Amino acid sequence: MFRIIGCLLVLMVCSLPAFAQAAKGVDKQNERVRDSGSDRTPGNNGGKTDTGAGRGFDFGKGRTPETPPLPNPYRLVGRRDVIINAVQDLLRDRKMVLDEVASKLGDGIIVSQPFTFTKGAVVSEAELSRYADVPLSAARAWTRGRYTLTVEIQPIDGSTANVVVNAKVEGRTDGATGAEWTTLRSSGLAEDEFLEGLITAVTGSTPPGRVPQP
Repeated sequence: MFRIIGCLLVLMVCSLPAFAQAAKGVDKQNERVRDSGSDRTPGNNGGKTDTGAGRGFDFGKGRTPETPPLPNPYRLVGRRDVIINAVQDLLRDRKMVLDEVASKLGDGIIVSQPFTFTKGAVVSEAELSRYADVPLSAARAWTRGRYTLTVEIQPIDGSTANVVVNAKVEGRTDGATGAEWTTLRSSGLAEDEFLEGLITAVTGSTPPGRVPQP
């Protein structure tokens, strides 16, 4: 009997280090789990940009917005005769020629001769697409682009007038039968550029929201 009890005691004493070691290992493992779970270092959030270290996508945030077109007609402060003279001066500055036959200066209607703004097959298509809406179905080997401006000054009173600018944009193709000009719908760029120049010439300052041209 005593021998059996003694054996049991020996077995219990020998097994204590193993149990202690196992318990110690479990505690350390749990401690490691707790430590890793309590790590609050910011992570890389990929596409999320408001928190963490990820840069992600900003979908164009911070880019300079496109400049909206000027109103057309534009109410311009200035006498009618002053505006008419400014239109003619601006045409000359831009190497454009007044169409004296089509123009009616007494009625405040000023028409230019066709002005070629691009030449060459390499650049014509890109430039033409800026000044006109070129249909995809009308893909051609454009070689030139030109536009004709019609400016109408409509007096409101002695010191203000409405200025209307319209552009007729044409693209040219050269084929076996010769050169052919096709009328395209204006994108409004030619009108907007001329209006901005006219406003600056008459008022001495650029329109609101526009950056002065160098």
